[in-house]
Amino acid sequence: MTLVATLVADPQRSAIDTSLVSRASAVLPEGARAVMLDAGKAVDLFFDADPASAQAFDRALRNVLADVPVDLLVQKRAGRRKRLLIADMDSTMIGQECIDELANALGKKSEIAAITERAMRGELEFEPALRERAAMLAGLDVSVIQSVLDTQITLTPGACSLVQTMRRDGAYCALVSGGFTVFTEVIAAQIGFHENRANTLVVTDGKLTGEVDEPILGRAAKRQRLEALLAEQGLTPDDAIAVGDGANDLAMIELAGLGVAYHAKPSVAEAADARIDHGDLSALLYLQGYARADFAA
Repeated sequence: MTLVATLVADPQRSAIDTSLVSRASAVLPEGARAVMLDAGKAVDLFFDADPASAQAFDRALRNVLADVPVDLLVQKRAGRRKRLLIADMDSTMIGQECIDELANALGKKSEIAAITERAMRGELEFEPALRERAAMLAGLDVSVIQSVLDTQITLTPGACSLVQTMRRDGAYCALVSGGFTVFTEVIAAQIGFHENRANTLVVTDGKLTGEVDEPILGRAAKRQRLEALLAEQGLTPDDAIAVGDGANDLAMIELAGLGVAYHAKPSVAEAADARIDHGDLSALLYLQGYARADFAA
């Protein structure tokens, strides 16, 4: 069978049952075969059709399941298992925006968070917006960074399963963030990434100067790192899955064979191959055909 439709529910709700599978199968060609990946939470529907019709079937499924909180993707069955993962960190691999949490220590969280939101929506250019926000952190003691890591940063559900399962099966995993290395180095180690790339905050006498080392890692740099990784690993874009939530992730999401918008801003969700609005990061494993029993963690 040439195509597969994957349906993924909110992990806190068992929304996928025989009735839903029947509703979905009704808009697919006769003979569609269902394979449950995780009882109540994820299912594959395999069927034969022209690969060029994948988007049409995707739209048909969205129409018939519009009242159900499930994420879905229709794609070619061949090549769905990826060999490279490149991921954003803030609001993707973790539940927070690190710069906003640092700003909280200075009583500037709402002010900086407003700029962050506009930048992630693509309303502001990322690089000058990062410089502006970093400048507002001038004078912050570096000890606050560890405090934020210890008390305010949480890993996104499914993050460890995603990275550790793909890594176990031979995929290369890269964390590429527009945030800061003081956070990516810790988060990458906790989750299991092979590498991490981010921006560097300038520190003098134990305090942030409000500056960021140049050049700033933004939208173009994320895509450039994906291009370099493909060359280094001897892979093609079709071998890669990219995931992020903000406008600075768009370039890498558009290049990857499977670009995923994770609980993302509207412009990102519209441009991505797949959008995850209900599931957690384990959804990216289901999209690759992994069953829950196959997860590494």
